[in-house]
Amino acid sequence: MTRLLPLLPALFGFGVLLAVSPAHTQGVTGGQPAVGQPVAEGSTVPLAMPFVVGERLDYDVKFGSLKVGNGSMQVKEITEVRGRPVWHTVFTIKGGIPLYRVNDVYESWFDVTTLNSLRYHQDVDEGSYERKRRYEIFPERGMMREGDREEEPTVANPLDEGSFLYFVRTLPLEVGKTYEFQRYFKAQGNPVRIRVLRRETVSVPAGTFSTVVLQPTFQTKGIFSQNGKAEVWITDDDRRMMVQMKSKLSFGSLNLYLSKSSGTK
Repeated sequence: MTRLLPLLPALFGFGVLLAVSPAHTQGVTGGQPAVGQPVAEGSTVPLAMPFVVGERLDYDVKFGSLKVGNGSMQVKEITEVRGRPVWHTVFTIKGGIPLYRVNDVYESWFDVTTLNSLRYHQDVDEGSYERKRRYEIFPERGMMREGDREEEPTVANPLDEGSFLYFVRTLPLEVGKTYEFQRYFKAQGNPVRIRVLRRETVSVPAGTFSTVVLQPTFQTKGIFSQNGKAEVWITDDDRRMMVQMKSKLSFGSLNLYLSKSSGTK
């Protein structure tokens, strides 16, 4: 159990997405352009999105049948980063077992017109381990910087872990299709793939939902590695909310269930 809780944040960083402008369709296999059109470059009007300011999704996190934590995802505001309007989203996770506690916060700032990541913060507090990371991302120059380190190259149209789930909600998902992207802001994590497996009706604490089931994989270790069997359920409607996530690990299953939603469209 002492190795269980460090895996919990990985449930929310499964990183698979596509935004809606023509640039975001590059490198897609078996897919189709997302619905909607971007506004003119330089406009401060956000695209029509399945999420809005004030949306909050709360989750129960369980290891098998044992509840080990709570998580939440919130669209906090539209603000500015370096003069550009951005969505500001916050993910938190708290929980643990005796002698091992988790209190993590992940914040993302991504452009309202291009959906590119401009800033990403990680505040990780897991047991005796603490880490703070601050990323500034410059899509217009193809560069990024972690803290006070030297700048290094990033990918075209970069996306960070914290913003991925919001982007996947914009996809026109088709059962049987596989979508592939080269957009994770750390290039070594690419390509990212999403298989759209099936439609399914599921019941969680927040209610019963018609869903589309996804299997995301990317080029890293962990729950969403190429050898992983994690699946994600999102509502089969205009909101595209994540209502359930299940993973199969060597020592059991680590699952997430929507317990409450507020401020949704």
